[in-house]
Amino acid sequence: MSQSPEVRSAIITEYKTGETDTGSPEVQVALISERITSLTEHLKVHAKDFHSRRGLLMLVGRRRRLLDYLKRKNQARYQTLIGKLGLRR
Repeated sequence: MSQSPEVRSAIITEYKTGETDTGSPEVQVALISERITSLTEHLKVHAKDFHSRRGLLMLVGRRRRLLDYLKRKNQARYQTLIGKLGLRR
């Protein structure tokens, strides 16, 4: 269930903050959000896949920590990111 390199590079180019940016919180949250949506679709079909469910919960926690960090450091970037991704909160 990994992302293809094309999808990954498209997400990076959409959310990067600088020319050579690949690891800013915005990019990381966008990549994790893409993985979360694909895992959610997988779990709709395979409801008893508890190993993937655990991975999903770990990704959700990692995204939450990154968003909390971004909210602490720069409120405007946080608001922009959750608006673009369509996340609640």
